[in-house]
Amino acid sequence: MTHEISTKNLTIPYLSNFLKGRTPLSLSTESIDLIKRGRLYLENKLNSTSSPIYGINTGFGSLYNISVNEANLEKLQYNLIVSHACGMGDKVPIEITRLILFLKIQSLSYGNSGITIEVVERLVDMFNKDIIPVIYTQGSLGASGDLAPLAHLSLPLLGLGEVYFEDEIQNSSVVLEKLGWEPLHLRAKEGLALLNGTQFIQGYSVYIAIQSLEISNKANQIAALSLDGYDGRIEPFDALIGQIRPHAGHIQTSAHIRKLLEDSEIISQSKTHVQDPYSFRCIPQVHGASLDTLNYFISVIEVEINSVTDNPNIFVEEDKIISAGNFHAQPLALPLDFLAIALAEWGSISERRIYLLLSGQRGLPLYLVANPGLNSGFMIAQYTAASIVSQNKQYATPASIDSIVSSNGQEDHVSMGANAATKCLKIVENVKSILGIEAMTACQAIDFRKPLKTSSKNQELYNLIRKEVEFIKEDIMMYERLNDCVRVLFN
Repeated sequence: MTHEISTKNLTIPYLSNFLKGRTPLSLSTESIDLIKRGRLYLENKLNSTSSPIYGINTGFGSLYNISVNEANLEKLQYNLIVSHACGMGDKVPIEITRLILFLKIQSLSYGNSGITIEVVERLVDMFNKDIIPVIYTQGSLGASGDLAPLAHLSLPLLGLGEVYFEDEIQNSSVVLEKLGWEPLHLRAKEGLALLNGTQFIQGYSVYIAIQSLEISNKANQIAALSLDGYDGRIEPFDALIGQIRPHAGHIQTSAHIRKLLEDSEIISQSKTHVQDPYSFRCIPQVHGASLDTLNYFISVIEVEINSVTDNPNIFVEEDKIISAGNFHAQPLALPLDFLAIALAEWGSISERRIYLLLSGQRGLPLYLVANPGLNSGFMIAQYTAASIVSQNKQYATPASIDSIVSSNGQEDHVSMGANAATKCLKIVENVKSILGIEAMTACQAIDFRKPLKTSSKNQELYNLIRKEVEFIKEDIMMYERLNDCVRVLFN
């Protein structure tokens, strides 16, 4: 079974399943025809005009007004790739780079980029052979395309740079020789088609969306377990509350929590307290708002991953080559910053529930441990959660409000979408850690509620965690158990 690259719309759920299965790619007949028609049109245009066409027979960026003669067009594309490969910082996770490669192929398949079919086929072959370029997190301004990262993505086409292959990093030239592949010679426009585009940010965004959907689900599950651990009330999750303020995320969150707690002895017992603190009582409003933000983010990303984002663009039927700005990542940068805030809020309210569970209220021992004083119990686990929440607040500062002039003033407003993407992923990983601490804390609280039983759904989560993380009777090295809990939840 293969995934056929075509103009059919991609979705986040589809990509999630596609990546798990490592499905090989093929180009549809439709895409092959579109790519060939676009390239033929471009070559005919080049042969019939001496007019400058940006990036095809001119320099790049602020060098747009310098013409390049026909004899140097191939050299122009080679120089573009090697000079723009200026990535620094950490290596991009291989799962995300695999997505970036796939999404670059998808964008080129519409035939608006003027690239040859041979280049696209080589990219498909790289994906299918699991030859994944080594690219770096730093170097993109989120405008003019993700230039530096996509240059590193393109280096192996020329036999340059490094790739992941056979479970190790190897020189591209060595891998090409092993496979009997010749380095490609890029023709007019091809380097620019490869480097222009938002696929670096897209790859991060797809990965973040998939991870965030899991976080949304787990945050509700863990909150329900904590609610029973705290002996909380079910009334704030009544459907009537959502009906008079009908935000979709609120309604979905309340319904999920009700289902998770529907047969709990703890939640149904008589309560002496009339209300719960906000971190429990307002779960539908807070988790729901973050879920609504995530769904908006996904709607934007699904437009972007089905788009053409290089420059200039070729329109065969209309007989036009248009130089514009589809490479500008502002449509991604703003939602990434929005999602970063929403993710941080899932973590923030989780830490507050941890704090309450440790506070010695409602019949629970202080710090959820016998002999507090001799034992510190979960005291410093909450410190760790608080530290991570604080870091998330720093990461949630928007990247998209910044812009630095580049290319001698020609590129005078940029999105900083790549920075928005990389820091948003850091928040994703941080929130997983916070939720892991809450889950372990909630399990400890549930044990102190025995012989009363929690719900069957809560019991499933409890049992999953207890397979790896035992009840804490007295002080132990907590970091091992906390990391075990995160691993169990987000394996």
